[in-house]
Amino acid sequence: MASNAAPASPEHTGVPPDTEKKAKTAKELIKEQAKAEKLRKFQQKQQKQANAAPTASAKEKKATVEVAGYTEATPTGQKKILKPLDDAYCKAYIPKVVESAWYEWWEQQGYFKPEFDQDGNVKKEGYFVIPVPPPNVTGALHLGHALASSIQDALVRYHRMQGMTVLYLPGCDHAGISTQSVVENMLWRREGKTRHDVGRVALINQIWKWKEDYHNRINTVLRRMGGSFDWTREAFTMDANLSRAVTETFCRLHDEGLIYRENRLVNWCTRLQTALSNLEVDNRELAGRTLIDVPGYDRKVEFGVLTTFKYQINGTEGEYIAVATTRPETILGDTGIAVHPDDPRYKHLVGKHAKHPFLDRLLPIVADTYVEMDFGTGAVKITPAHDPNDFAIGKRHKLENINIFTDDGLLNANAGEFEGQRRFDARYDVVAKLKELNLYIETKENPMIIPLCSKTKDVIEPILKPQWWMRMDEMAKAALDAVEDGRIKIRPDRASRSYKRWLENIEPWCLSRQLWWGHQCPAYCIYMDGTNTEEWVTGRTEEEAFKKAEAKFPGKNITLARDPDVLDTWFSSGLWPFSTLGWPNKTHDLENLFPTSLLETGWDILFFWVARMVMLSLKLTGKIPFSEVYCHSLVRDTFGRKMSKSLGNVIDPIDVMEGITLEQLNAKLYKGNLDPKEVAKATQFQQDAFPQGIPECGADALRFSLIQYTASGEDINFDIKVMHAYRRFCNKIYQATKYVLGTFDKHGKDFVPSETATLSGNESLPERWIISKFNNAVKGVNEAMRARELSHATRIIYSYLYDELCDIFIENSKAIISDGSSEQRASAMNTLYTAIEGGLRLIHPFMPFLSEELWQRLPRRPTEKTNSIMFAMYPQYEESLHDIESEDAYELVLGCAKGVRSLLAEYKINRPTVTVFIQTTNFTLYERVTSQLQAIKSISGKNASSIEVLGHDKATPTGCAVYVVSSSAVVFLKLQGNIDVNEEISKVRNKLEKVIDGVTKQRQLIDSPEFQEKVNGAVQEEATKKLQELLGLQHNYERTVQQFQNLRAGSE
Repeated sequence: MASNAAPASPEHTGVPPDTEKKAKTAKELIKEQAKAEKLRKFQQKQQKQANAAPTASAKEKKATVEVAGYTEATPTGQKKILKPLDDAYCKAYIPKVVESAWYEWWEQQGYFKPEFDQDGNVKKEGYFVIPVPPPNVTGALHLGHALASSIQDALVRYHRMQGMTVLYLPGCDHAGISTQSVVENMLWRREGKTRHDVGRVALINQIWKWKEDYHNRINTVLRRMGGSFDWTREAFTMDANLSRAVTETFCRLHDEGLIYRENRLVNWCTRLQTALSNLEVDNRELAGRTLIDVPGYDRKVEFGVLTTFKYQINGTEGEYIAVATTRPETILGDTGIAVHPDDPRYKHLVGKHAKHPFLDRLLPIVADTYVEMDFGTGAVKITPAHDPNDFAIGKRHKLENINIFTDDGLLNANAGEFEGQRRFDARYDVVAKLKELNLYIETKENPMIIPLCSKTKDVIEPILKPQWWMRMDEMAKAALDAVEDGRIKIRPDRASRSYKRWLENIEPWCLSRQLWWGHQCPAYCIYMDGTNTEEWVTGRTEEEAFKKAEAKFPGKNITLARDPDVLDTWFSSGLWPFSTLGWPNKTHDLENLFPTSLLETGWDILFFWVARMVMLSLKLTGKIPFSEVYCHSLVRDTFGRKMSKSLGNVIDPIDVMEGITLEQLNAKLYKGNLDPKEVAKATQFQQDAFPQGIPECGADALRFSLIQYTASGEDINFDIKVMHAYRRFCNKIYQATKYVLGTFDKHGKDFVPSETATLSGNESLPERWIISKFNNAVKGVNEAMRARELSHATRIIYSYLYDELCDIFIENSKAIISDGSSEQRASAMNTLYTAIEGGLRLIHPFMPFLSEELWQRLPRRPTEKTNSIMFAMYPQYEESLHDIESEDAYELVLGCAKGVRSLLAEYKINRPTVTVFIQTTNFTLYERVTSQLQAIKSISGKNASSIEVLGHDKATPTGCAVYVVSSSAVVFLKLQGNIDVNEEISKVRNKLEKVIDGVTKQRQLIDSPEFQEKVNGAVQEEATKKLQELLGLQHNYERTVQQFQNLRAGSE
């Protein structure tokens, strides 16, 4: 049987690394094996396609040129008018032509809406609901969104074809920090103004305009990709009801004491001028001295060094205490010095004070067990307002909290002579001043971690701010229990382990953000006679808040001032699964479609979003938000880098679907918000990655390839060549269906398929084989879909449609239909219909446009009344169609043909006069192969006209190259002419050594505990299959060497 694998994932299309002699780890073996295997199969497929149909690509190229003039004749929203297959635009597969008109018709017909029964309840088959992870309205979608949408819609369409009540709920997130910073940057570049220049109302109005523009762009891409969203239920996190849900949650949790206000250290981004949660901070590890680019600074700033200096003890002339710091600028905020209570060097100093070198400030020396006597000088400077550990020590010893920074990162009045300096300029000036005062001791390298804002890469500054916080420990325990008791399943397992680790070490959540775009905190500060009481109340309305304030201060003259801060974006996103269904109102959707079924998302927001949704849902609704979480891979660029606008490597799905020239790609860089300094770098990336631009691939090829990429569970390296290869797969399906329709027209003008796909009993061996193979594919795909191994499902479908249906059965059916009896012809055409129609239903969740286009062209079974393939029942496994005997019989035929082709190719034989023998191991097999000899010749190619079948009782041919098909049959190729036997033995032995090396590595891979524990069943199955192939190849080469040795012995 042919073995054409699907095109390789792009990270596996490079040249495999040279084999090292040293032992490799299981992880290295897994990666190496995957790369080599993917490369082999991809090159094999590419070579086959190049050799098989050079004229097809020419036709396709011509069609691509002509598509520029294509105009869809179907009125918008009506069922597509299908043009004849001999039309200029329908002769070959053209994505833009095939994918036109269908989406508008689906939407107009209401096919995306969930179907309920007559009583308004979900259908008896159950329901399946996915709320889309709402994309940010900061800009265009990228391939990461395309991957998520492809996976989600495949699952949605699959369950819709199971007859369920299905909802795929669309929406967008307001993305507070990201959106406001994008609009602020745009405002500055275009008008030279800040948000404070235009004011809160004007800025918010500009953001709403931005939102409408990009919101429409986002939805256009999602529609173009075929996402079957119910747009009538579309949500936005700042819609009226979702905003009401935010206010309700805040007020309810504040009343319960879970939300509280406290003055404590926050992660402050001076660039954005807002607090951030720990999850929005990237910690960068430094091994030692490192110069780092900090936004707003022309020169790099030094980090990774420890500066030691000394404080003079107050009341003494020559006594000092030495301390060290990685942040010299924070000396200006020091309010104490700590030593270990057992440190004999400093016991006499505890209770005394040190003099600040620059400020009129005395620093108490305190004893605290936090201090490590063996680290540095054993004495620690304490800056409570700018370090979490110092804050805790300061709290224990009642040290003063002195903030030395302004919100934009300048030194404030508390910094004395350094007031007005930028913090990292002050860093150098403080050290210079210490040297001037002879207080400086030394600077040396020091490993450290610096916190960076994930949005701006600014260095985070810990600053004391009064903020709203949420207690998380009780809610975290409930969320942890939901996973541990199985109510929520997180896939893959490593994501589940990460989820648990985070919840077990959770900290209070800082909710406040010093932004203007977002949900303003429904909290009000109480003023009494114009004086701030430092007391706060919350309210769903200002009137409700005022009543609470009056209850606190009855009979007093009070006024309220609303907190200008907004809430963390993830606070509203955490309500997404139930607020989008109507909560806090009791709606039909909420009562019938909640909890939702599955959340599909990237593992990188497991903590930002997923855990918070679980916690808030359990707290507010008493229910889990979804029963399953499926974490997909991240999409990286061709060179393995994370996609980033600053690198210019963010790929627009529209450009992949419709194609774009390199010049057009370059021009798009100037239309966005990319920093002009980054344009040159981005242009170079595009030149390196897409020297010929991006060819048109279509939505179906994009969806299918992205899902196939996820096989390893690792991050995805995007490669446009791989995606374009799947366009050729689409063309293969298109041409196969076109052939089937042409066959029906030629041999049965009024062909009507049988009422069911059951066997009639008249089927030939190839027919029984393809029906059984289809049935196997159905079983495998359904199992893979239920296990959420979508990549495995695509590989099964690819193998069935490309290898088994197109390359084998359709080719073999031609002789039956053209030369067979009327009964044989009718049977073959029914089998063709079952195989192709079933294949289209099988692939529909992954390729909705192509499958609809071709399914609509096929005739219908008399019992089929469905208007769209969207609602055709998904194929189900039928035990009665499982025919292992026919599979074995026909695969012996295919194996023999493969052996013939392999030997002919191995010895570069291109003449029809060659002699080939097939020897079987028993009489039954002899009869089977003999009866299918014509089929073997046909499949083996034009150079295999002379094939003789030998029984097991015949002598084994000599002077032959050998191919062992199985334990049932062996193929022998008679080598003619002058052969250098020694040279041939050497060649085969070289190949044999490589195969033996491959067998050894493959066994190491399969036997490694890491492989067995971390790799899914589908990949393990592929690895075992690969081992069997290698062992078969080893056996072939060993038999061939033996044949040549016998030949040499006979000539001596």
